[in-house]
Amino acid sequence: MEREPFIRAIEVWVPSADGTTIDLQSGIYGEMDYFASASRGMQFRFGEGLPGRSWKEQRPILIKDLANSFFVRKEAALSEGLSCAVAVPGFDGERCVSVTLFFCGDDRYRLGALELWCARQGEEELRLEDGYFGRARRFEADAHTFRFHRGYGVPGKAWDQGRPVILPKLSPEGRFKCNEAQEPTGFDRAMAVPCPSRDGATWVLTLVSSRISPVAGRVEHWHLDESGSAFRFAAGYCETECDLALLHAQAHVSTDEGPFARACRKGIPLVDEDLATDVTDPIAQGAVAAGLKSMVVFPLHGGEQCDAVLVWYF
Repeated sequence: MEREPFIRAIEVWVPSADGTTIDLQSGIYGEMDYFASASRGMQFRFGEGLPGRSWKEQRPILIKDLANSFFVRKEAALSEGLSCAVAVPGFDGERCVSVTLFFCGDDRYRLGALELWCARQGEEELRLEDGYFGRARRFEADAHTFRFHRGYGVPGKAWDQGRPVILPKLSPEGRFKCNEAQEPTGFDRAMAVPCPSRDGATWVLTLVSSRISPVAGRVEHWHLDESGSAFRFAAGYCETECDLALLHAQAHVSTDEGPFARACRKGIPLVDEDLATDVTDPIAQGAVAAGLKSMVVFPLHGGEQCDAVLVWYF
């Protein structure tokens, strides 16, 4: 069976210099040329469209049904089989400096879940705010019954650690005991990412991929070492069955140059649509050797500065 990616497009939106609009800066669209052409050059006013609304409300927003929503580009999105999208804002202090959009869907050929968990100010557990589950109906029903305290479950661990939590292999216990997880084509990996916000709530985005629909070709979490002069590999997995811990065991990625450094320096996600052109970057060339073509580097804040990156390869 051909494996179809669960994340089908990623866009990075950045507020304009005068703060009147939020503009599309870059994106990865795979083979969705029509959606890409319909998106290029777009900009939204404060509160308009999905990027503009996330910018205004200063929190992540998930749309599980693009067809019946305020999403502006729904005609182009539906023509490509896109079903849902989630917006994740990024901040420099109190100022929103970016909004990243992740697009998923078309459950005819894909199986996966995208969940947004929230604990309002003063609450002690995460509850499901919204989610996209495609045809995983039982898994969806179960998700609405779960609550996660800090440190428990994948979302709760991400909340507690303030860092992405990546599970390269799911245990058949707990919430992953559903039918969809037990089937040969069922869920196999999960990850949770704390989402910054300025609305007083705690937000965690969880992605669950399946054997037929990997979230991405490779996912890596890198963080600064004790010296603060290099990034070291922390966690991740590769769909080609490559052992990333072994591959990157001796890797020291400089904070002076390269895509990791540039993303952290600007505090804005960096899109590289053609890794093959990065001939001087050993990390990019290693991904190319594994059959990967592009990547998105998502900077993570530790206190007042970016001290880690989450990298998605496609």
